[in-house]
Amino acid sequence: MYSKLSPFQRVIIALVLGILTGIFVGEPAGALEVGGTIYIRLLQMTVLPYVLVSIIAGLGRLDSDMAANIGIKAVKVILFMWLAVMVTLLLLPLAYPTWETSGFFSVSDVVDSARLDFVDLYIPSNIFAALSNTVVPAVVLFSLLMGVGLISVKNKETFITLADNVSDGLQRVASIVSGLAPLGIFAIAASAAGTLQPEEMERLQVFLWVYLIAASLLAFVLLPLLIQWATPFSYRELMSVAGEAMITALATGTVLVVLPMIAERCKELLKKHGMECEETDSTVDVMVPTAYSFPSTGTLLGLGFILFSAWYTGSPLSLEDYPSYVVMGAFSAFGSMAVAIPFLLDYFGLAADQFQLYLLGSVVTARFATALAALHGFVVTLLVASAVLNRLSLRKMMRAVGLHLGMTAGVMILAGIGLTYLIPYEYTGARSFEAMRLDREPVAVELVKSPVPLSEQEQARARLGIIRERGSIRVGYYPDRLPFAFRNELGEVVGFDIEMVHELARDLEIKVELFRLKNSKQEPQMLSDGSIDIAVGGGALTPVRSLDVAFSDYYTQNTMGFMVVDVRRDEFSSIDKIRAIEGLHLGIPNAAYYKKVIQETFPNAELTAIGSPRDFFRGKYPDVDAYVFSAETGSAWAMLYPAYSSVVAKGLKIRLPVGLALPKGQMDFVHFINTWLMLKEHNGFQQQVYDYWILGKNPKAKQPRWSVMSNVLGWEF
Repeated sequence: MYSKLSPFQRVIIALVLGILTGIFVGEPAGALEVGGTIYIRLLQMTVLPYVLVSIIAGLGRLDSDMAANIGIKAVKVILFMWLAVMVTLLLLPLAYPTWETSGFFSVSDVVDSARLDFVDLYIPSNIFAALSNTVVPAVVLFSLLMGVGLISVKNKETFITLADNVSDGLQRVASIVSGLAPLGIFAIAASAAGTLQPEEMERLQVFLWVYLIAASLLAFVLLPLLIQWATPFSYRELMSVAGEAMITALATGTVLVVLPMIAERCKELLKKHGMECEETDSTVDVMVPTAYSFPSTGTLLGLGFILFSAWYTGSPLSLEDYPSYVVMGAFSAFGSMAVAIPFLLDYFGLAADQFQLYLLGSVVTARFATALAALHGFVVTLLVASAVLNRLSLRKMMRAVGLHLGMTAGVMILAGIGLTYLIPYEYTGARSFEAMRLDREPVAVELVKSPVPLSEQEQARARLGIIRERGSIRVGYYPDRLPFAFRNELGEVVGFDIEMVHELARDLEIKVELFRLKNSKQEPQMLSDGSIDIAVGGGALTPVRSLDVAFSDYYTQNTMGFMVVDVRRDEFSSIDKIRAIEGLHLGIPNAAYYKKVIQETFPNAELTAIGSPRDFFRGKYPDVDAYVFSAETGSAWAMLYPAYSSVVAKGLKIRLPVGLALPKGQMDFVHFINTWLMLKEHNGFQQQVYDYWILGKNPKAKQPRWSVMSNVLGWEF
């Protein structure tokens, strides 16, 4: 029974069984991820070697006369189509729903994204190093140059035969691996269905709907219009001869099997219009297999996942990233998506595990990609054949692309409106943040409204000794210092610094007394007279503050950033863009030191001191373009006010060291705190607290996926 099923049917069955297994088993199905990883690596194993030999052989077998006649025109046509498709991809984000999203601070926000370095990416000093490091553009360029160089080489037949044999061998290996597709897809689907949260699946369907809409526009608007308007052939003729090949490619999942069909149908169409000659026959014979080795419309469409992934993670690509995306995407697509997608995810600083999400959707998208690739083969071949006979109109090609882009923009906008209202979505970031509690079991806590200062005799003693005798440490905290100190929905005082204080009290085997500080003017006197022993709240170290209080060694560093409304985040993406804003008006915290730094960095900006960030978010400063703020703190506030974003401008590398405020003159106490901080750094506690409160990594909060086995049958794995 199984042997009678087609490969496509087997993959679909494996997908369904994998999803059902994940739903039944739940979280334990995540162990199958290793099977999916093995399958992915087997897929990737042969791709670059195949690209290398197939491009070299495809170009090298041309003779010089044919290459001179066909080559330049073919290159122009292919580049034109690549550009048209890549520009189409840039319109896809118009269809992404306008959902409110926000998240914790990400380290990638302060890491400069990779710059487009043509020397490193395209000029391989060592082709073997480029192959081993999966530098796809370098491998492709080397292959193109090698293929062109081989055209004029005498006695090249032996080498080309060898390259063809290697290519055939690699295809056989790939065919063997493709036989494992049901197992690989089963493992990927089961792992994803068992571990993905429902909201992640909701967003994946956005990618699938947008992909299918874009594929339809390319298949029924762009590609046929190029033929209808720019060549002697008609829309109807193209679709009638290409239909069978498209359906066959869709069913089998590969374009390779329909290459002879494409060549035969193209020659028949050329003969019908009196365009058959030795030159056009040679064009068909060369273009059909050569076009197969180059990225097709279907292949390029898969790169839309990068734009989706950036939107999905809340960090959409900026306009200045688009040129890199277009160039890098086209060259990366010379390999398979199994290589191109991970490469581009890494290049744009996106999460590598997004590739698993792509693979889950690729069970559907890959079939449409092969159908598009078959149609692409027809269109490219007929366009080049028409160009060889000077019967191709570039002006009409551009008109067809213009109409297509206009239609695509309109359809994507409508799709975005539709998906926004048709797919259920609720923003839960604020609720999740306000529900956060201390990561570890808290020590005993007492909230103090009116702390009593120490007597003069006690003030003269060592503070650490008094703390241990009293059995408690008095902590002054500033409210609304997210995520360092704040009250959660239960009224508990929590946060990064509060977590640190509880750990300190736990190590000293004492309790914590908490006092809410109203303003920074209270801090020096209360530390000095013993009303409090320590002040927390993510306060930055400054020269002025250090005159009045002692500071511990810094235990973390904040990054200076900007809080802006979402629609203006691109304006503040770099220091040069910010300086170019006319009438720039910035809000700043009440800190003279950082006011000076901002004034020096943006000398033409008008500065306004803002006491509470909540006032800014509530619109009390409508004339302020952005609020200069810690990016780590700003990300937490953005979860409460998702209409705002925390942006770290490129070129602005100002770090704000954060320390604990301690009483002046108590050097033994300061030394003890510094020693304790050092120990907590080396045992990993500081990093754990940072991950939890700043990066939002909270394994405990993640609820196990609902499963039939656990929630219905009550079985424990």
